[in-house]
Amino acid sequence: MRKPVRKLLPLAAAFVALAAHADTVADWADITTDIATDGPNTIRTMALAENAVYEAVNAVTGRYPKDRVDLGSATGASIDAAIAAASRTVLLHEAKVVQDRTEAAYAKALNSIAPGDARDRGVRLGERAAADVLAKHMSDIGAIEPYRPLTSPGVYVPTTFPLGYAVAQHHPWFLKSASQFRPGPPPDLKSKLWARDYNEIKAVGALQSTERTAEQTEIARFWATALPDVHMGVVHSVAIAPGREVTRNARLYAAVTAALNDAEIAVFDAKYHYQFWRPITAIRNGDRDDNPDTERDANWQPMIVTPVQPEYPCAHCIIAATIGAMIRAELGRDPVPPLSSKSNTAPGVTRHWTRTEEVVKEVSEARVWDGVHYRNSCEVGDRMGEQVAGVVAAGYGLTP
Repeated sequence: MRKPVRKLLPLAAAFVALAAHADTVADWADITTDIATDGPNTIRTMALAENAVYEAVNAVTGRYPKDRVDLGSATGASIDAAIAAASRTVLLHEAKVVQDRTEAAYAKALNSIAPGDARDRGVRLGERAAADVLAKHMSDIGAIEPYRPLTSPGVYVPTTFPLGYAVAQHHPWFLKSASQFRPGPPPDLKSKLWARDYNEIKAVGALQSTERTAEQTEIARFWATALPDVHMGVVHSVAIAPGREVTRNARLYAAVTAALNDAEIAVFDAKYHYQFWRPITAIRNGDRDDNPDTERDANWQPMIVTPVQPEYPCAHCIIAATIGAMIRAELGRDPVPPLSSKSNTAPGVTRHWTRTEEVVKEVSEARVWDGVHYRNSCEVGDRMGEQVAGVVAAGYGLTP
């Protein structure tokens, strides 16, 4: 006897129909990351775009509660069109200097979607989602650049402004304040911990180090980039894993980028609060720290160019730890897919990991090996990332 055909529930039917769209979220996240790096406030722009995408996608699928925003009717809307329109709207608002690239990516995406009512509805939905997210976060940005160079009247000081000072003035998305997880101070310069970190980085982080291995040098070079695409590549690995659903991917990117936004604010708050010296400054002034175990090297140089910002804590580390913790929260008991990423400072190289903890540890090691961060600063950055991720993950209800 033939079994009766069961009618799919509307939601289940939507999931079946939309399963093929899961990679569209990852594709547009890559486009957004690439374009945003040429505009100001890169990570904030990414967070705005990915949250707009999430709200638009969830309005169609209804997979997660809609208590965050009401976008009105999304019936019959093309998810692909909504993703493209939400991303485009945010990028045009936040990264005007790369408008041509945004419009080119958008035109290509729209041309791949059949014209008609579904596409038009999707475009309008994406635009509404972006407008809502932008309106809610218009006050995030403080003064454009409030940094005041320290000098005496008439005395020259270097005129290159340090990076990230204004970021510390931004309003977090989920943290209560920029200083919520501000760590205690860096090591006392007379302490054994300071001597340990000083001498380690002096040896393995030097430009011409004889103690850093060839493999360590390659890893350090891989993580030398200041662009977020190397970190986001790890998120991409999760998003393209088999069986991922479009709304889940959209939420993953929204949550990760919002967490990175708050992590960046938190780490720059700490950096400019403590204003701790970089290794190149410390080692060339090793005779001034009142520590008998830190010998000066007047010619010391790090493996890579030192970032133009205070040292403590490590920003690369908080970013990696935040992403790692967010991925673990999102996956829950699901297995971790193979992780990989590429870097613009190591062309042609793809690195692979099996666990998020491996990525976090590698980033911390790399920042010591390339001569710009002390080990303690990396450990502190890792802990801050875990703390920030805990707050943001809860805000998104991150369970599979």
